[in-house]
Amino acid sequence: MGFCVGKNLDWFLTNTASSRAERNFLIKIYVDADGCPVKNEVFRVAQRYGLRVYVVANSRLRIPQEPLFELVIVNEGFDAADDWIVEHVDENDVAVSADIPLAARCLEKGARILDPKGRIFTEDSIGSALASRDLMAYLRELGNITGGPAPFEKRDRSRFLRHLDDVIQAALRAKRLQ
Repeated sequence: MGFCVGKNLDWFLTNTASSRAERNFLIKIYVDADGCPVKNEVFRVAQRYGLRVYVVANSRLRIPQEPLFELVIVNEGFDAADDWIVEHVDENDVAVSADIPLAARCLEKGARILDPKGRIFTEDSIGSALASRDLMAYLRELGNITGGPAPFEKRDRSRFLRHLDDVIQAALRAKRLQ
């Protein structure tokens, strides 16, 4: 019996999963990859759990040659990567993005979201995150704030790894209960 890779592979694994590694395919990780500083960490954790990773970007990026990992190049339209992720993300999938509006859209679909610094977005926290984002944009427009976000630090990477593992564990538990 033959099948094509891509969507047919996802269907096959979803409908025939028997081993632990195959069941883990039911949870996917989506990375908003342009400018994401933790792609390598995502790859390491995904390999450990046997999870499929979609790296979504506007241009070609180098990713490890691994059957679990797929680079998705979208057109250069505004929010094209975000739109692709929202279209494909499912309940209990994991998305990695610093884009707060994208996080809100993924939460609406039941996905689990964290940013590259390890902040987990939830239904309870997304409203204040969106409000803070809008306030900061307004203050920048007025010229009251000229700097950007704090630089990415080693402790951010460590926090991200810890929280990514927590989010994946929670998603796996939720899938087992379904």
